[in-house]
Amino acid sequence: MIDVVALGEVMLRLDPGEGRIRTARTFQVWEGGGEYNVVRGLRRSFGLRTAVVTALADNAVGRLVEDLILQGGVDTSLIRWTPDDGIGRSARNGLNFVERGYGIRGALGVSDRAHTAASQLRKGDVDWDAVFSAGVRWFHTGGIFAGLSDTTPDVADEAMAAARRHRITVSYDPNYRPSLWAGRGGADAAREADLRLARHADVVVGALGLAGTYPGQTRVGADEVADALAEVAGLLPQAKVLATTLREVPSAGVNDWSSAAWCAETGFVTGPRMPGLQVLDRIGSGDAFAAGLIHGLLSDTGLERALAYGTAHGALTMTTPGDVSMATLAEVEALIAGGSAHVSR
Repeated sequence: MIDVVALGEVMLRLDPGEGRIRTARTFQVWEGGGEYNVVRGLRRSFGLRTAVVTALADNAVGRLVEDLILQGGVDTSLIRWTPDDGIGRSARNGLNFVERGYGIRGALGVSDRAHTAASQLRKGDVDWDAVFSAGVRWFHTGGIFAGLSDTTPDVADEAMAAARRHRITVSYDPNYRPSLWAGRGGADAAREADLRLARHADVVVGALGLAGTYPGQTRVGADEVADALAEVAGLLPQAKVLATTLREVPSAGVNDWSSAAWCAETGFVTGPRMPGLQVLDRIGSGDAFAAGLIHGLLSDTGLERALAYGTAHGALTMTTPGDVSMATLAEVEALIAGGSAHVSR
């Protein structure tokens, strides 16, 4: 039985380490993807049984992605395999080149993901009633998957509606990526898709992405977060929880990190504050936050404790390379309890 299912694309991440993409001679290979990273963290860090619904071209690169997913413990039985034509003419697997950044040089992502197998998923390709009939407790997807093509918002809409029919908790992360919407309506189209899909969600992660009239329009100060979440709550009256990370970036290697959330029962609450957090690799930290939050909510810890799980898990994920979490539940709980970086022997 699966606890949590995610819908999203899984790509190969190619990491030049401390170097630059344009001068690299070797790359470390990881797997990653905004929605997948959530269920990967829930499996490896929090021990939940998880699966990913995605599509991959059936060639050696796709099988490498599958092998990496298997190493992360995420169930692969819901992967849709697309026949390979030999050169990726009809469908291919996505690549994501990522520089971690350092000091005044910020992180850089260069994705190579047009015409991927996942982007070609269409409504009706997945039997969602079969997926959700086996005891699934939570379904997660987001704006990265929705931004892949003109067909993927319909797939997400179909999946979220089916999850609600099965009384499964649904979460959505707007996770706006300008590159995905360039030439396809830009931020306005992304906003339209996000509002359409977020209306199915019980929990919205990254909810500040829905403040303002289009993604990225509003720069929210610390004293404005409560009002911004209240604005989003007005747009999504069915949402039970709205949550967000809060980040200031003095440099690529030092972030001020925290979180906040709203629900009707508690009103506005804030998570642990971690100023001056040392960062090795920030990519995937928002997804790790979502995983910790979902763990807390599924465990009925209360919203404040769930926020603490998300904040601590996201912080620990920034201390290791790659998109995916390498943190243990014990490490997360120790950080929540005020643990330090002293050697553990």
